[in-house]
Amino acid sequence: MPRRIMLVPVGFGVGLTSATFGFYHKLQQLGINVGYFKPISQPSRNKMSNDYNSPAEFSDVDVGSIPMSYVEEKVGDDLLDVVLEEIVGNFQRYDHEVVIIEGLIQTTRQTYAAKINQEVASALSADIIFVATPDNDTPEQFEDRIELSAKTFGGIKNRRVKGCIINKINSPDKDVFGLLPREDDFQGETDLAPWQALKLFHKSNFELIGAVPWEMDLVAPRVTEISTYLSAHILNDGDIEHRRIRSISFCARSVANLMSHLVPGRLIVTPGDRTDIIIATCLSALNGTKVGALLLTNGYLPNGNVMELCQQAFKTGLPVLSVPWDTWETSRHLLSFNPEIPEEDVQRQERVKQFVADNLNKDWIDKYVGDKVRGQLLSPPAFRHKLTDLAKRANKLIVLPEGNDIRTIKAAAICAERNIARCQLLGNKDEILLIAEQQGITLPAGVLITEPESIVENYVKPLMELRAHKGLTEIVAREELKDTVVLGTMMLQLGQVDGLVSGAVHTTANTIRPALQLIKTAPGNSLVSSVFFMLLPDQVFVYGDCAINPDPNAEQLADIAIQSADSAKAFGIEPKVAMISYSTGSSGTGQDVEKVSQATKIAQSKRPDLLIDGPLQYDAAVMENVAKKKAPNSKVAGQATVFIFPDLNTGNTTYKAVQRSADLVSIGPMLQGMNKPVNDLSRGALVDDIIYTIALTAIQATQ
Repeated sequence: MPRRIMLVPVGFGVGLTSATFGFYHKLQQLGINVGYFKPISQPSRNKMSNDYNSPAEFSDVDVGSIPMSYVEEKVGDDLLDVVLEEIVGNFQRYDHEVVIIEGLIQTTRQTYAAKINQEVASALSADIIFVATPDNDTPEQFEDRIELSAKTFGGIKNRRVKGCIINKINSPDKDVFGLLPREDDFQGETDLAPWQALKLFHKSNFELIGAVPWEMDLVAPRVTEISTYLSAHILNDGDIEHRRIRSISFCARSVANLMSHLVPGRLIVTPGDRTDIIIATCLSALNGTKVGALLLTNGYLPNGNVMELCQQAFKTGLPVLSVPWDTWETSRHLLSFNPEIPEEDVQRQERVKQFVADNLNKDWIDKYVGDKVRGQLLSPPAFRHKLTDLAKRANKLIVLPEGNDIRTIKAAAICAERNIARCQLLGNKDEILLIAEQQGITLPAGVLITEPESIVENYVKPLMELRAHKGLTEIVAREELKDTVVLGTMMLQLGQVDGLVSGAVHTTANTIRPALQLIKTAPGNSLVSSVFFMLLPDQVFVYGDCAINPDPNAEQLADIAIQSADSAKAFGIEPKVAMISYSTGSSGTGQDVEKVSQATKIAQSKRPDLLIDGPLQYDAAVMENVAKKKAPNSKVAGQATVFIFPDLNTGNTTYKAVQRSADLVSIGPMLQGMNKPVNDLSRGALVDDIIYTIALTAIQATQ
């Protein structure tokens, strides 16, 4: 699994794409197999275009960017989770040692970019590197700004927040939008020492990853880009494709006062009827001054005689443009120009990426990339995407005995619409259709509606045969089959459906008892247990057993641990199993501790391929700093992903406390060890809970 590094801007105009170029290039230079990912595309600020100008170097990479307009629509509908799942899905195609992720660029219109970046970074389990410019800040002010911005991502002490690239150090003063220098903006010698000495970079593991001086040539656009941006009328092409604009001068002064402004790389902006300034600029060009370009305003064009007089100057390569606006309005447009690097400007791209790469902290990169890569945590959006993706591939039919429940009907419709699974609703057809109509639910073709009365006779005899050892009579069989859960379980047992999900209306006992009686345990399993997938903000934990076994003995607890580890692995979670107790190691004694200790040994002997350790207290299992003190030699402590509780009382209480206190989503319980997949819902289940439980069940049906 690749390491993910997300570059996140702090403020406006920080040169995020340039920093991304350079970081990508540096890793390439070090021989690292590196990929590039832009989760969300943004409209160019320089054109009436919705296309994001990706680097030419990345043009052969299908970056799978989601349009900004789509993101805004979904976020407005409170469907950010859907966007995050799509982003995770787009990311799945990458198979590199490291993937550089370019964050959302903050603009005055998209002030929410920081929050979106935080959600995307969390979804992709990415490490964070901030990209910032000092602007007019003192070092102390800059330090405060970074620390404040870092709070959105958990603060600079968050282990995922790695450091900062300071870009455009010593850049000239600029407006928020005016990124091109004007007149005699001066670039003095760049002193990096004050920035390298910031206290910020001596706290925790937050480091200065790059200090990049401001360099005019790196932001200087070609005249052709200015022309395209302004939709200018070209009076003389000249060297429009290669000449660059390094500064701007708005001229309404006399020729005598103009001369000091006629310098190489400058855009001279003047009204089209100022013949004196036009001729003076052309004379300067004839004298060898490589003025950037001449831009005429007000829509005025020089007359034929003036144009003829200037022909020799035009042949030197001086581009001449015309726009319809007056000088003031033209200046507004020019100062709003953002010197993004277009795909066609390969020369500038090469210079930028090499310049940035040369100013990155190679020692930090060597240390970061050279470290042993620990398994990436599976974030909730990544987990949900994995569920839906695997379920789509499975293409299973799941029976839903609670077919008249509104939440179940909605979930079935969504599952069919998104091709997560085909669903069969058991219930009164007229009532189901009426509920769907009232709720504005469209039932796709993938949703089957079956009235129990129409099929119940098909299952009387098979049920009697399955329960013959209990002396089940025909009368009792018919009575039991009035329960749609029993009916659905029979459909599953006979192979007419692939899985069953219930519990939104029925109790856990009502859902599980028929499965235990009719489907029984799978070969090699001594018991049925359960797990919950706990979707924490940054990763997914597996909790077992929190629903089935009241007080398992050591042998049973060991089997629960093994089943839970296998379940975690099946869903993309690296299993590191912590056997939970009120004591860590040998620090405590008692019958309960001894049971956990014995269960750990049994599980380890049965499955030496798994990382299983215990007894561990919960804090030692999940917190690295506590683990170092209480279990320094454990390969599980501090990084556990699977938590096995000693009894149902502990497990159920813990899962509900974490779920409700942290306001997080839990999926489950998912039953383990059954011959065929049956899963239970909470009676307080939301539509999303039902959808993902259906997905879980469909995936189990393939295993």
